Amino acid sequence: MKSLTLLRHAKSSWDDPVQRDFDRPLNRKGHRAAQAMGGEMRRLGLRFDAVVASPALRVKETLASVAEGYGAPLDADFDPNIYLTPAETLLQIIQATPDDIDRLLLVGHSHGLEDLVFLLVPDRSEDAERDKVEEKYPTASLAEIALDIDHWADAAPARGRLLRFIRPRDLDPALGPDPEAI
Repeated sequence: MKSLTLLRHAKSSWDDPVQRDFDRPLNRKGHRAAQAMGGEMRRLGLRFDAVVASPALRVKETLASVAEGYGAPLDADFDPNIYLTPAETLLQIIQATPDDIDRLLLVGHSHGLEDLVFLLVPDRSEDAERDKVEEKYPTASLAEIALDIDHWADAAPARGRLLRFIRPRDLDPALGPDPEAI
Protein backbone atom coordinates (compact mmCIF):
# COMPACT_ATOMS: atom_id res chain seq x y z
CA MET A 1 0.00 0.00 0.00
CA LYS A 2 1.31 3.44 -0.97
CA SER A 3 0.05 6.79 0.30
CA LEU A 4 0.08 9.85 -1.95
CA THR A 5 -0.71 13.25 -0.48
CA LEU A 6 -1.22 16.21 -2.80
CA LEU A 7 -0.90 19.74 -1.47
CA ARG A 8 -1.67 22.77 -3.59
CA HIS A 9 0.37 25.90 -2.85
CA ALA A 10 -1.34 28.52 -0.69
CA LYS A 11 -2.85 31.79 -1.93
CA SER A 12 -0.28 33.98 -3.65
CA SER A 13 0.00 37.70 -4.16
CA TRP A 14 -0.74 39.44 -7.45
CA ASP A 15 0.35 42.86 -6.14
CA ASP A 16 3.38 43.19 -8.43
CA PRO A 17 2.12 42.97 -12.03
CA VAL A 18 5.62 42.79 -13.53
CA GLN A 19 6.71 39.88 -11.39
CA ARG A 20 7.20 36.55 -13.15
CA ASP A 21 4.53 34.00 -12.25
CA PHE A 22 7.26 31.69 -10.96
CA ASP A 23 8.38 34.34 -8.45
CA ARG A 24 5.02 35.26 -6.93
CA PRO A 25 5.11 35.10 -3.09
CA LEU A 26 2.27 34.13 -0.78
CA ASN A 27 -0.04 36.78 0.59
CA ARG A 28 -0.90 37.02 4.31
CA LYS A 29 -4.00 34.84 3.98
CA GLY A 30 -1.90 32.25 2.14
CA HIS A 31 0.62 32.07 4.97
CA ARG A 32 -2.20 31.67 7.53
CA ALA A 33 -3.91 28.95 5.47
CA ALA A 34 -0.67 27.02 4.98
CA GLN A 35 0.15 27.20 8.66
CA ALA A 36 -3.37 25.98 9.54
CA MET A 37 -3.02 23.11 7.07
CA GLY A 38 0.30 22.16 8.68
CA GLY A 39 -1.39 22.07 12.08
CA GLU A 40 -4.12 19.83 10.68
CA MET A 41 -1.53 17.52 9.10
CA ARG A 42 0.15 17.24 12.52
CA ARG A 43 -3.21 16.61 14.25
CA LEU A 44 -4.00 13.83 11.76
CA GLY A 45 -0.56 12.27 12.26
CA LEU A 46 0.37 12.52 8.59
CA ARG A 47 3.97 11.49 7.96
CA PHE A 48 5.96 11.47 4.74
CA ASP A 49 8.97 9.49 3.60
CA ALA A 50 9.61 11.98 0.80
CA VAL A 51 8.43 15.41 -0.30
CA VAL A 52 8.67 16.43 -3.95
CA ALA A 53 7.69 19.99 -4.84
CA SER A 54 7.62 22.60 -7.53
CA PRO A 55 10.48 25.10 -7.14
CA ALA A 56 8.13 28.11 -7.56
CA LEU A 57 8.48 30.69 -4.79
CA ARG A 58 4.84 30.30 -3.68
CA VAL A 59 5.40 26.55 -3.19
CA LYS A 60 8.59 27.09 -1.20
CA GLU A 61 6.81 29.65 1.02
CA THR A 62 3.84 27.28 1.39
CA LEU A 63 6.16 24.54 2.63
CA ALA A 64 7.79 26.92 5.11
CA SER A 65 4.42 28.01 6.53
CA VAL A 66 3.09 24.43 6.58
CA ALA A 67 6.22 23.42 8.52
CA GLU A 68 5.45 26.09 11.15
CA GLY A 69 2.04 24.55 11.79
CA TYR A 70 3.30 20.98 11.40
CA GLY A 71 6.06 21.55 13.93
CA ALA A 72 8.80 20.03 11.78
CA PRO A 73 10.54 20.89 8.53
CA LEU A 74 9.28 19.28 5.35
CA ASP A 75 12.54 18.88 3.46
CA ALA A 76 11.61 18.80 -0.19
CA ASP A 77 13.29 17.78 -3.38
CA PHE A 78 12.41 20.59 -5.79
CA ASP A 79 11.58 19.28 -9.24
CA PRO A 80 11.09 21.86 -12.02
CA ASN A 81 8.95 19.31 -13.87
CA ILE A 82 6.18 19.87 -11.31
CA TYR A 83 5.80 23.57 -12.12
CA LEU A 84 2.41 24.04 -13.84
CA THR A 85 2.54 20.55 -15.34
CA PRO A 86 -0.37 18.34 -16.41
CA ALA A 87 -1.59 15.33 -14.45
CA GLU A 88 -0.05 12.83 -16.85
CA THR A 89 3.43 14.25 -16.20
CA LEU A 90 2.80 14.26 -12.45
CA LEU A 91 1.82 10.59 -12.72
CA GLN A 92 5.15 9.85 -14.45
CA ILE A 93 6.99 11.58 -11.60
CA ILE A 94 5.05 9.47 -9.10
CA GLN A 95 5.76 6.29 -11.05
CA ALA A 96 9.50 7.06 -10.88
CA THR A 97 9.44 7.27 -7.07
CA PRO A 98 11.71 4.70 -5.37
CA ASP A 99 9.76 1.82 -3.82
CA ASP A 100 11.33 2.23 -0.39
CA ILE A 101 9.17 5.36 -0.07
CA ASP A 102 5.67 4.47 1.13
CA ARG A 103 4.27 7.94 1.91
CA LEU A 104 4.86 10.63 -0.70
CA LEU A 105 3.87 14.30 -0.43
CA LEU A 106 3.66 16.10 -3.77
CA VAL A 107 3.35 19.91 -3.58
CA GLY A 108 2.38 21.85 -6.65
CA HIS A 109 -0.21 23.72 -8.61
CA SER A 110 -3.70 23.61 -10.01
CA HIS A 111 -4.87 22.25 -12.47
CA GLY A 112 -2.32 19.46 -12.46
CA LEU A 113 -3.06 18.32 -8.91
CA GLU A 114 -6.82 18.55 -9.36
CA ASP A 115 -6.66 16.58 -12.60
CA LEU A 116 -4.37 14.03 -10.95
CA VAL A 117 -7.07 13.33 -8.35
CA PHE A 118 -9.59 12.76 -11.16
CA LEU A 119 -7.09 10.55 -13.01
CA LEU A 120 -6.23 8.36 -10.01
CA VAL A 121 -9.58 8.22 -8.20
CA PRO A 122 -12.51 6.70 -10.11
CA ASP A 123 -15.79 8.60 -10.11
CA ARG A 124 -18.21 6.89 -7.74
CA SER A 125 -21.72 8.18 -7.41
CA GLU A 126 -21.56 8.64 -3.63
CA ASP A 127 -18.04 9.92 -3.02
CA ALA A 128 -18.48 13.16 -1.08
CA GLU A 129 -14.72 13.82 -0.91
CA ARG A 130 -14.28 13.54 -4.69
CA ASP A 131 -17.36 15.73 -5.14
CA LYS A 132 -15.60 18.46 -3.12
CA VAL A 133 -12.60 18.22 -5.47
CA GLU A 134 -14.95 18.51 -8.46
CA GLU A 135 -16.41 21.65 -6.91
CA LYS A 136 -12.95 23.24 -6.64
CA TYR A 137 -9.39 22.44 -5.50
CA PRO A 138 -8.65 25.72 -3.67
CA THR A 139 -5.23 26.98 -2.72
CA ALA A 140 -3.63 25.24 0.30
CA SER A 141 -5.96 22.25 -0.06
CA LEU A 142 -4.77 18.73 0.63
CA ALA A 143 -5.88 15.44 -0.91
CA GLU A 144 -4.76 12.10 0.51
CA ILE A 145 -4.97 9.11 -1.83
CA ALA A 146 -4.42 5.45 -0.95
CA LEU A 147 -2.97 3.35 -3.74
CA ASP A 148 -3.29 -0.41 -3.38
CA ILE A 149 0.10 -1.04 -4.99
CA ASP A 150 3.52 -2.20 -3.83
CA HIS A 151 5.49 -0.38 -6.53
CA TRP A 152 5.04 3.28 -7.52
CA ALA A 153 5.54 2.21 -11.14
CA ASP A 154 2.13 0.51 -10.86
CA ALA A 155 0.34 3.78 -10.10
CA ALA A 156 -2.26 4.10 -12.83
CA PRO A 157 -5.58 5.73 -13.64
CA ALA A 158 -8.48 4.66 -11.40
CA ARG A 159 -6.17 2.79 -8.96
CA GLY A 160 -6.59 5.21 -6.05
CA ARG A 161 -9.04 5.81 -3.25
CA LEU A 162 -9.48 9.36 -1.94
CA LEU A 163 -9.18 9.13 1.85
CA ARG A 164 -9.65 12.82 2.57
CA PHE A 165 -9.81 16.22 0.97
CA ILE A 166 -9.24 19.18 3.28
CA ARG A 167 -9.68 22.81 2.29
CA PRO A 168 -8.49 25.71 4.45
CA ARG A 169 -12.10 26.83 4.92
CA ASP A 170 -12.82 23.42 6.49
CA LEU A 171 -10.38 24.39 9.24
CA ASP A 172 -11.37 28.04 9.59
CA PRO A 173 -14.19 29.75 7.64
CA ALA A 174 -12.10 32.94 7.54
CA LEU A 175 -9.64 31.07 5.30
CA GLY A 176 -12.33 30.43 2.69
CA PRO A 177 -13.18 32.53 -0.33
CA ASP A 178 -13.59 36.24 0.13
CA PRO A 179 -17.32 37.10 0.10
CA GLU A 180 -16.82 39.67 -2.69
CA ALA A 181 -15.06 37.02 -4.82
CA ILE A 182 -18.10 34.73 -4.79
